[in-house]
Amino acid sequence: MVETHRSASLQRIGKGREMKAIFMLEDGKSFMGEFLSGISGERIGEVFFNTTVVGYQEILTDPANAGKIIIFTYPLIGNYGIAPKFNESHKVWAEAAVIKEKSRVYSNWQAKTSFDDFIRENNLIVLAETDTRALAGHLRQKGQMLGIISNNCFNAKELAQKIVDYRGKLPGAFWRQASVNNITELGKPKLKQKRLAILDLGMVKSTRSQLEKLGLHLTLLPFDTTAQEILKIKPHGLIISSGSEQDQEMGAVQANIKALIGKIPILGISGGHEILAGSLGAKIVKLKLGHHGVNYPVNSPASYKGEITVQNHSYSVDAESLAKIQDVKITAYNLNDRTVEEMESKKLRFIGVQYNLQSPGFEEVNPVFNRFLKMLSAKR
Repeated sequence: MVETHRSASLQRIGKGREMKAIFMLEDGKSFMGEFLSGISGERIGEVFFNTTVVGYQEILTDPANAGKIIIFTYPLIGNYGIAPKFNESHKVWAEAAVIKEKSRVYSNWQAKTSFDDFIRENNLIVLAETDTRALAGHLRQKGQMLGIISNNCFNAKELAQKIVDYRGKLPGAFWRQASVNNITELGKPKLKQKRLAILDLGMVKSTRSQLEKLGLHLTLLPFDTTAQEILKIKPHGLIISSGSEQDQEMGAVQANIKALIGKIPILGISGGHEILAGSLGAKIVKLKLGHHGVNYPVNSPASYKGEITVQNHSYSVDAESLAKIQDVKITAYNLNDRTVEEMESKKLRFIGVQYNLQSPGFEEVNPVFNRFLKMLSAKR
């Protein structure tokens, strides 16, 4: 089993003290910076940049980012502090973060602690005083790649060899870490209440809260729950949650989903969408530059309407291979690069959505969940 890479030299060496460190990419390009809050050590992971202005707390605690080194392109991080209720899970999953500047003060009536406190509590390596604009520009040109952050070693050859060794161990086993260990009922079922099973690859709290607002009875399932076990609990439908896009258990999970297609309604979200498409026989391809941020425009060929979405993925479903699968229709494309954003089959009763299903507003539910509810109620 491959665990996230965390150096044994991880240590705290004094609150507020900063240390010089190096960040080297797989192609040899390197950047210098300073570690924040006395957290010292070394991290290796796939590097991508996120373009959001706010949301650093949610991004770092999203299980879909397990094992990643995240570059925040917004130049000031920590200015509104940390409010624990906005964490997407119980811990930080990112390997490290790279920022331009940390705010010295924070101001937000909901904040309970500072970004510095958050870093220390989660043993999170944060590289600051780095030229994130140049770093993002380099990745735009060269594409996503692995990288290493260290204050233990500054030798380029040694760092490059560590990256090579790490690549040989991929993919990791992040689903096993992020998923529930046992079948878990969320509350007691009520009479005539729709029962929804969720295959937990790392479901975020914001998804759970939206589903609870719909009055559904939810059952969380471990990621490796078999098709027979899922059918045994007799859910009205199944959601394949978001989570890490690559995992050493992917083949087994796709085989389980394949056995369920056409038997119960299924909704795949982000990484879950890719699992669903792969179980159908579609190809999953890596993008040169993934979609990580907000304001990604999505359009349905069936209408002139567009939507602005939040996205967090480095892979995409290949449109050509998907178009060859019978009874499956591509229902939305990304307007920037024409990648597949939605697929649907009314006959096989499933919906797959590549983008994140964020709430459109306070106490509101994403329309895709309502579409899926109608599919649960539709007569076969």
